[in-house]
Amino acid sequence: MIKKIVATALLSLSAFAMGGPSLVETTKIVKGEVNPLQEFVGTLNFDKKSVLAAQNSGVVKSINFELGDKVSKGKVLVQIDADLLNAQIKASKANLSIAKDESVNSSKDYNRYKKLLASKAITQKEYDDALLKSNSSSSNVQALKANLKELEIQSDKKRIKAPFSGVIVEKNINLGEWANAGSAIAKIVDTSKAEFIFNVPLNVANGLKKGDMYDIQVSNQIIKSKLTAIIPNGDKLTRTFPVKFNADIKSNFVFDGQQAKVSLSKDAKKEALILPRDAVIKRFGQNVVFAVNDKMLAQMIPVQIIGYVSNKIAISGQGLVEGMEIVLKGNERVFPNSPVKVLNK
Repeated sequence: MIKKIVATALLSLSAFAMGGPSLVETTKIVKGEVNPLQEFVGTLNFDKKSVLAAQNSGVVKSINFELGDKVSKGKVLVQIDADLLNAQIKASKANLSIAKDESVNSSKDYNRYKKLLASKAITQKEYDDALLKSNSSSSNVQALKANLKELEIQSDKKRIKAPFSGVIVEKNINLGEWANAGSAIAKIVDTSKAEFIFNVPLNVANGLKKGDMYDIQVSNQIIKSKLTAIIPNGDKLTRTFPVKFNADIKSNFVFDGQQAKVSLSKDAKKEALILPRDAVIKRFGQNVVFAVNDKMLAQMIPVQIIGYVSNKIAISGQGLVEGMEIVLKGNERVFPNSPVKVLNK
């Protein structure tokens, strides 16, 4: 890490030697009261998970996934033998085709008989027989359509599909096995959305606001998460209450049940050094500020975040004192020991 900082600093100095100092605006560190942060440990859960089950019994004919596979919504994961149903569907379609032809012919006969009745060329009974045949043919077509639809629904239930895009985390069936209706086939989770649960004391829960965004640490990742629920169902032994956060994971790789950490404000106030939030940035994997010394060089100082006050942030760090000049704007272009020019002096 030190070698990386030194190399970056040398590169920055070389660049500024050719192009001049970075143009920045600064602010001064002030003292104020802040609710200090307390770290809480919780658990990550995938917000959306589903156990897939067979709707119809039968022999497993094909399996189109392996454990750990990413699958898209609608993908056929398992095909249960449907040969008998497919044969019935084929026969039903043939019968429906014949019935449609008969219905067309009987309808033509009826229209012809209707004209003949008007000219009194046929008896009323002959006309009534033609009408009955036309109506029966039409009803038969509708019945065969309904039967075909039922068979197609049953056939579709022989295909177990992914209800949403996700990752297969359990596989409970093998090729050639008999699957009973209702038996579990697989488990799928949507890894793009996560839920975090933390148990916090009442004095912390009372200071939280639904809809606010928080940084939750999972391994070495920071995931922006929204507070979605403060659940009024406390643990009588620990006197803590569960709070829930939700987040879009996007490209981050996380695991169901993984440990998560969040820092939340406590009630008790303490005096601390305060800056606008924009003065603190991430650099080399840590929170830092850039102080401007009397030689107009930027000194990088790692800091710890103690708490938040509206749009300001309370920090601590070695060498920080009240009144110190800190880069507020332009700090994304500043590197350790690089020259700066302050515009708002």
